[in-house]
Amino acid sequence: MKRVGAASPQELDEERLLRRVARGDRAAFEELYRRTSPWLAVRLQRRCADQQIVAEVMQETYLAVWRAAGSFAGSRTGGTAVGWLWTIAARRLVDAFRRRAHHAEPPPAAAPHPVAPAAEEEALVATVGGDVGDALRRLAPELREVLQAMVLDGLSVRETAVVLGLPEGTVKTRARRARIAMREALA
Repeated sequence: MKRVGAASPQELDEERLLRRVARGDRAAFEELYRRTSPWLAVRLQRRCADQQIVAEVMQETYLAVWRAAGSFAGSRTGGTAVGWLWTIAARRLVDAFRRRAHHAEPPPAAAPHPVAPAAEEEALVATVGGDVGDALRRLAPELREVLQAMVLDGLSVRETAVVLGLPEGTVKTRARRARIAMREALA
């Protein structure tokens, strides 16, 4: 029987769903998965062409969410549920690439860039307008990719290098070139 005033999982935002998941609520977990898995899969596929790795990372990510939902600090620390979820997935992807590299196989190349703009790029353009948005759009794709991984996704130089399949020195150089280009464009 449903308590009076108790919301169903479909009525909750992602942060409240995580709070319920932390208490072992399977329906909340299923709703969180239903809402976030399509978005997360697309975002991972943009960084990894190997569908097997993407599937493994998805499974590891949601297993980690189920086990560690209680550790989500949430809005108290300025974080969001989907940001927390992406952080887990990005780290799992880096780990998967490291495992592959350890077994003497080079990491699969990043997925080819589609002709149509990705949802991330459209969201970036929509949220970052004006001069900053124009400067971002004028950046070379390889510079924008590094900037996105390091600034928007919050990855370290090493993690960015693994995810993009680049040497760390190249990542540092591209990040520096992107910052210089942005500074010049905004001056």
